[in-house]
Amino acid sequence: MKNMHAELLEGAYDLHVHTGPDIPERKLDDLDLAERYIKLGMKGFGIKSHYFCTAERARLVKKIHPAINPIGAVSLNNPIGGINPLAVEMAARDGAKIVWMPTFDALNEIEFLSNKTKEDELPPWAKVQLELREQGKMGKGISILKDGKLTEDALTVLEIISDYNLILATGHLGRKEIFALVTAAKKMKLKRVVITHPTFSSVNLSKEEQKELAELGAYMDHCFGVITPNYGIDWDGLYEQIKYVGPKHCILSSDLGQVENPYPDEGMITFVSNLAENGFSRHEIKNMTKENTSFLVEA
Repeated sequence: MKNMHAELLEGAYDLHVHTGPDIPERKLDDLDLAERYIKLGMKGFGIKSHYFCTAERARLVKKIHPAINPIGAVSLNNPIGGINPLAVEMAARDGAKIVWMPTFDALNEIEFLSNKTKEDELPPWAKVQLELREQGKMGKGISILKDGKLTEDALTVLEIISDYNLILATGHLGRKEIFALVTAAKKMKLKRVVITHPTFSSVNLSKEEQKELAELGAYMDHCFGVITPNYGIDWDGLYEQIKYVGPKHCILSSDLGQVENPYPDEGMITFVSNLAENGFSRHEIKNMTKENTSFLVEA
């Protein structure tokens, strides 16, 4: 039987999913997720790989499932050359829509992981990073700042994002980098700026900082997959942050696809159900699931 709150996902995009094929094993592949989201009446999903551009995967999914809009993306980690303007240019020409700043290779994330071991509870990408570290294959941490200012390559990437009307997402950058990036994006009049899971343990932005970023024009990407005290926040804490910043400045994503976690559609249904049962109106939830995500993808 269809969940009574599932209609809150009709016409929505999930802009942060980890489907296969990928380096870590995934719970489902792109085609599996397309079928599941079509059944929910969702409009599309953003395919995130920490390692490679997913634009070509998205195009193949669209050919097989024209009823849904899969979104290609690129993450600016070491496997594609870090803050690599040419990689962003080619991704855009290939149809990618989302550009994530460094995630696991962000200097901020590497410093956060420096005292972690395989015995700790870690996401799949972090386990790969620790394995590479043990083998001496781990690349240098990437920062978008030099002497406190955005690097030339980072500024060039912003120009390409502007030229192709792409979505800029902050990845796992640190607080200082995020504010510098969003400030520059505002000066360049970029309208599609997303703060990637602001509550995640290595990012850890306060509700006051999130509101300040929202006032600069950014959207907070609240992810189901990181709503756990181990990753930085519990449900009550999340409700408080969304109410403080305002639903009109937030989007909801699953950040799911990990083998041990629920399916992305299950996570999204739980997400909207919990919000609906804890003080959020239908209008506020649709604002986060459908309206804001549609603006980011389609406007």
